[in-house]
Amino acid sequence: MRIARLQTAAGPQHAVERNGSWDHIIDPFVEPLTYTGDTTPDAEAVFLAPVRPAVVLGIAHNRTLNSHPLPIQAWHKSVHTVAAPGDQVSAARGRGTVNVEGELAVVIGKSATELTAGNALEHVLGFTCVNDVTNVDQGAVDERNFQGKAGTNYTPLGPWIETEIPDPDLVGIDVFVNGEVRAKSGSFNLPSSVSECLVYVTSWLTLEPGDVVMTGAPGTAVAVQPGDRVDVVLGGIGTLTNAIV
Repeated sequence: MRIARLQTAAGPQHAVERNGSWDHIIDPFVEPLTYTGDTTPDAEAVFLAPVRPAVVLGIAHNRTLNSHPLPIQAWHKSVHTVAAPGDQVSAARGRGTVNVEGELAVVIGKSATELTAGNALEHVLGFTCVNDVTNVDQGAVDERNFQGKAGTNYTPLGPWIETEIPDPDLVGIDVFVNGEVRAKSGSFNLPSSVSECLVYVTSWLTLEPGDVVMTGAPGTAVAVQPGDRVDVVLGGIGTLTNAIV
């Protein structure tokens, strides 16, 4: 099932894709889902970030082919950087190279604390695409990931949440710049699984519905310039498109 958050005349509205249209629902985090009876045709859908998280976390040390494995660590990224599909990403000027990073994002579905490997995925609503935009050179002077991650619209998210992923550790992740594939990888190249990341995070912090965990860039960091169009494509989920300005 795909759950989106749409811009409508009445304001932001969650909706579920059914039969080529988006049927509006009251709350994606309450089961069973309650439908309002309103519908947005797919051709008219304007997608917002699928959730408005209170917390966005990135996972450190989750790099492809890490030759010096380290314990999982997490870091906060400002929720003010969250952007919708199609929003323009404002590359911070004079602050070094700007990288896009295609990643698998976990959307929490219910309150989660001290999760285990056995129940971690039961607390997940679904998965979406995220572009963890970064001024990568700032990492040398700011190990807390604040300066390099705080730009305007530096966390595009979407276009929707996919709730039915057979194995989140086997999701392909491709990054295209101006229509040319620049990175091909997947969550299968991350040294830590989705469940392991959630177990670690919730051993320290309780996550709530709508919170987002970015699981790391498995060799999917690509340098970009103003004027570039970036597509982050996740197998079984969708394509997240944003322009760099």
